[in-house]
Amino acid sequence: MRRLIAPWVGTVAMLGFLGFARAETPGSAYDFTFQTIDGQPLPLATFTGKAVLIVNTASQCGFTPQYKGLEALYDRYGPNGLIVLGVPSNDFGGQEPGSSAEIKNFCETSFDVSFPLTEKTHVVGAEAHPFYKWAGEKLGLVAKPRWNFHKYLIGPDGALVDWFSTLTEPTSSRVTKAIETILPAKSG
Repeated sequence: MRRLIAPWVGTVAMLGFLGFARAETPGSAYDFTFQTIDGQPLPLATFTGKAVLIVNTASQCGFTPQYKGLEALYDRYGPNGLIVLGVPSNDFGGQEPGSSAEIKNFCETSFDVSFPLTEKTHVVGAEAHPFYKWAGEKLGLVAKPRWNFHKYLIGPDGALVDWFSTLTEPTSSRVTKAIETILPAKSG
């Protein structure tokens, strides 16, 4: 009798563990929440049905002028369903040392940024935001941010569509073609 119970208990325990692990594994980008630059919860599910370009940013980086291209994308494609989400991060070279208020002011006054920004967030390492850990697992090591202005494109269904390195300008044909392919409303 003892011998029959032990394998059964082990099987139930294993099934329970697998079920728990499956329930905890995010299925889409919409399973994650950031905090806005003003400290409010920002569930990515808010953007269900839209294309989302998530970009880790920094105010004191050689690539900071990409804010201009990000705003141009938002202006051009926003009416057709694109959200650009800036995620300030101090992870690379300490190039985002400011407070949320300082970051917001810099973005608005220097680049007329009107797209949403999150609070300063870790995007790499053990303290990385869960979205960034998930994206790295989904797309692989090569798709993880290596510097500021790394970009992830999310489809209207919350699936990861593509990623673009720091060196890829926001208004490059590679980025714009990927966005145009998944826009919920096509631009004219």
